[in-house]
Amino acid sequence: MNFRENAMAILNYQPYEKMPVVSFGYWNETLLKWAEEGHITPEEAQGYNTQGDNSDADRSIMKKLGFDFNWNAVVGPRVRLLPKFTQEVREEKPDGSKIVRDPDGLICLIKPGVVSIPAEIGTSLTGREAWEKEYLPKLRMSDNRIPTDRIAALPKERDIPLGLNCGSLIGYMRNLLGVEQLSYLYADDEELFTEIVDTLCGLCYDGIRATLDLGFPFDYAHFWEDICCKNGPLVIPSVFEEYICPWYKKITQLLNKSGINIVSVDCDGMIDRLVPLWLKNGVNTMFPIEVGTWNASIEPWRKQYGNDLRGVGGMNKTVFSRDKEAVDAEVERLKGLISLGGYIPCPDHRIAPDAKFELVQYYCEKMQNL
Repeated sequence: MNFRENAMAILNYQPYEKMPVVSFGYWNETLLKWAEEGHITPEEAQGYNTQGDNSDADRSIMKKLGFDFNWNAVVGPRVRLLPKFTQEVREEKPDGSKIVRDPDGLICLIKPGVVSIPAEIGTSLTGREAWEKEYLPKLRMSDNRIPTDRIAALPKERDIPLGLNCGSLIGYMRNLLGVEQLSYLYADDEELFTEIVDTLCGLCYDGIRATLDLGFPFDYAHFWEDICCKNGPLVIPSVFEEYICPWYKKITQLLNKSGINIVSVDCDGMIDRLVPLWLKNGVNTMFPIEVGTWNASIEPWRKQYGNDLRGVGGMNKTVFSRDKEAVDAEVERLKGLISLGGYIPCPDHRIAPDAKFELVQYYCEKMQNL
């Protein structure tokens, strides 16, 4: 059995031969550090930083580390602003920080030397006039949103699983508005809130349907949301259930009719309050299951929801900054989770700059020898 066959057998609770060693990429700063240390080439670091997951550079780095494939190997329709806004610097401050309008129209404060997510301080989506004039024309369905040529070039016979990227039903709306304005909009203008939801989700549905019509045999479907923080959802669960879940159900029913039964969602943070809503509406695989400060794990979810819930992720990547003993302990912990079935370990987010190259190699070696 190849990696593709093993992975899909595991997630479907079927017999398999070997647990694949799965990756989820790296921070850009991690690769620059590893290149300076001589573990990878500058060309590999630059290649990944410009081309991303499952690129030639990514596959070369994974081979050196010992990973088998990247779970984020996905292809799908373009369901965001098209074209995007031109990024522009609106103000430069004496301390070197900048106020920038990003390609999604969000106004951000970017501080020098800070590599985390920029602080949101405003949005260009200030109301109905801005929505209808600046945003809605960029969210119309069109043929150039469908990656026809790219999908035609994909091999139907392959060694790794390939997913259909289904876009985002609420996380991207947060990208357009910011967390604060997303919250206010629901309270201040429910009609506009609903219209934006239906426009974004409808575009995802139409793009997915058109992509499925091309007939390519995808192994799974994959959403991106990132709508939770360390304390829970950034959207009220009842609002999520009322406005977003009907679209999840509509899309997952479409996927199921096309033979896709594994549907995963990439959502960072503490997702516990949204898990039952995803499950109820056809999303059955949680990713990347961030261990974080709240010790997320598939085990309590499995006890609560049974075998309907699958998972990819949940490996505590912080051990990569420690020592072999920490890696050994983490691998032992993962063995117990693997025994539950329907679960594939993977670092619980992109590998951070404090990771030691040789410890990532050691982890991959340990997992290869399970």
